[in-house]
Amino acid sequence: MPIAARFHDGLVAEIHAVALEYEAMGPMGTLVIRRSADGVELGRWPASALYALHGRRDELRLGANGQPAGARVVVQGHQDVARVLATLPVLTEKRRQETGRQVRLAVTATVALASVIAAYLYGVPLLASRIVGMVPPAWEASLGETVAEQMEASLGESGGLQLCDADPDSLANRAIARFGAAALAGSGSPFELDIRVVRSDIPNAFALPGGQVFFFSSLLEQAETQDEFAGVLAHEIGHVAYRHGMEQLISTAGTGALIGFILGDMTGISVAAGLGATMIDARFSRDAERQADAFAALVAQRLDFNPAGLADLINRVGADDEFARALALLNTHPLTEDRKAALEILSQQRPTGLEPPFTAAEWTAIRRMCGGAAPAIVPKAKSK
Repeated sequence: MPIAARFHDGLVAEIHAVALEYEAMGPMGTLVIRRSADGVELGRWPASALYALHGRRDELRLGANGQPAGARVVVQGHQDVARVLATLPVLTEKRRQETGRQVRLAVTATVALASVIAAYLYGVPLLASRIVGMVPPAWEASLGETVAEQMEASLGESGGLQLCDADPDSLANRAIARFGAAALAGSGSPFELDIRVVRSDIPNAFALPGGQVFFFSSLLEQAETQDEFAGVLAHEIGHVAYRHGMEQLISTAGTGALIGFILGDMTGISVAAGLGATMIDARFSRDAERQADAFAALVAQRLDFNPAGLADLINRVGADDEFARALALLNTHPLTEDRKAALEILSQQRPTGLEPPFTAAEWTAIRRMCGGAAPAIVPKAKSK
């Protein structure tokens, strides 16, 4: 009994109502396509050349090798589809083979992508640190100047960011420069520090490639003790010592190139790729932050300040909340409660009899260099 179907010959837009018949000719037989209205034969497709295409539920779309690209036979209805598949078991076998091929491709692609991500997570940070060693310090310093100019153009108003104290020989600037030189001493860094305290409503501090450190006035105003100011400043100097800015630049560039190479410009996957790149780079940044925290703790073994003060200041500026904890994987800085716990452990080994980083007069001058109030007199905790 013929099976009703629709036929597209792939040459014109006309759709024919047809009846499908099966002739047992050759090893697998032949699908005969006849026009329903008059029985005229419109095509003969060997069963060995047939293949199934994606279709709707309870619909079977067939194409055939050797036919025009748009040639299709469409069978609808669960019973008629079942009859065709029962008559032409080669279609079921080809479907099984195609499903297996797609599964193998998906598994292969997943394993390949997982391997690349794993290699990037553990290989690129190490590779970046080695590449940094080959970057000439003068070139890195020049890059830092360019980044500073772009940053000032985007953050600053007319004329860029304004220095809180433009006199390099002021008591505050001399004290900060002395602290920076003492912190960087013995690190083997090829850079000379350029620490700038600038006016900004953003409570932040950061280091750029080449030795530049920016400390924003809003963050300084919220620093209640020398420990907090010295801890943050030593942390940023740690980024300079380890050349984290250059490492991050290399790592980030590698992420973009890698994701683009693997996924190309496929819109649906680009969002996931962007999230993946963020997670990869954030992990590397958190490792760098922990390394800079450890550097601050080492500086605190030579100067009398508690490096955990840096976590106190960060926590006061933006305390962790439930949302921050939920997105901890995407945070470039470790959660402040975790950082403070780690820094407290590192600070327990500080020797006694150390000199404080700043005298009382110097700390007062630093607090006032951006127009802030003089610090309150807080009894100094006994060094451990």
